[in-house]
Amino acid sequence: MRLPLASIPLILGLFFPAAPAAAQEGGTLSPRVVDEAAVPGVMAQAVDGFIIPGYRDLAEATNTLSEASTTLCTSPSEATLKAARSAFSDVVDKWSAIEIIRLGPALEQNRFERFLFYPDRKSTGLKQVQAILARKDESATKAENLKGKSVAVQGLGALEFVLYGTGAEALSGDDGGFRCRYGLAVSENLRSIAGEFLAQWEKPDGIQAAWKEPGPGNPLFRDNKEAATELLGVLVHGAEMIKDQRLRPFYAGMVDGKPDKGRPKLAIYWRSFNTMPAISANFSALQKLFNTAGMERLLPADSRSIAGSINFLFKALIAAADRLEGPVDAALADERQRARLDFIALNAADLLDRLNREFGGSIGLGAGFSFADGD
Repeated sequence: MRLPLASIPLILGLFFPAAPAAAQEGGTLSPRVVDEAAVPGVMAQAVDGFIIPGYRDLAEATNTLSEASTTLCTSPSEATLKAARSAFSDVVDKWSAIEIIRLGPALEQNRFERFLFYPDRKSTGLKQVQAILARKDESATKAENLKGKSVAVQGLGALEFVLYGTGAEALSGDDGGFRCRYGLAVSENLRSIAGEFLAQWEKPDGIQAAWKEPGPGNPLFRDNKEAATELLGVLVHGAEMIKDQRLRPFYAGMVDGKPDKGRPKLAIYWRSFNTMPAISANFSALQKLFNTAGMERLLPADSRSIAGSINFLFKALIAAADRLEGPVDAALADERQRARLDFIALNAADLLDRLNREFGGSIGLGAGFSFADGD
């Protein structure tokens, strides 16, 4: 029997109640504390199994993008433009699989914003990119010069407009010379930033050492609880980012009791049709980090079912996102697709709550703890 999509959120809640039901002998739950002995191993697995491999994948994808952009500029054609666009989408995918690590090297030298400037409120960044193209500012055709310009003109958003925005068809012929050179500079800039991410995390005595060895002399984590809090905070912030910065800008479900018509041009990567693939990759990244790090081991034995409910939600959200294909405006105009967006929005909020309140509470952070508020 096939169930209506709208009924699935209720079913998820029935299968996985909000509070851990298991109890030890005597009818009491075990103490709500993190398993500190497990923390160093979990942190090490997060670094070695998720973070560093993720940045390696990103570095490889940006190398391919730079090569494809070079080929496009030297041999413009429909085929080389298609290849460059494909390489761009692959970078979006690889970035979406690691952008949840918004700390350490990502916060230094504005690397995160230089790689992805979003949201672009009031289209300020778009106007700057359009101005470069209109003026044919040759200083923007060298990657080393882009570092000194606005973060909005040197990352994925700028390159998406170059490859897909108004006038992009010129890239397949001889009239797109300047546009292509600017796009190539952006590609090379992305490759440089991706290389910096990887180099910083690969340093044996750098941030990876701080993650793997919590303790009194550690500059980041004085004890295991601080380290576990940081790792869980990555998941909480990631879930919150998807809900509030990826979905809500273009679709809010109901507004003042009426269905939201949606704002497709506020969706991330709407020009390249990468909106939902990127969101799916975000959810997949959260699940991969959760499982690769072995975060279930941080839970008391009688609360391990929380990990199962979180994984079930991850699978449902990824499957729903994968079923949304094509342009955002078409999805918003289709009742079935909108139902899937409603499903994702509702269960993304549920995921956030389970990570924040249930998982966090079960490892000693206390119900109501908010990573977002920095409490």
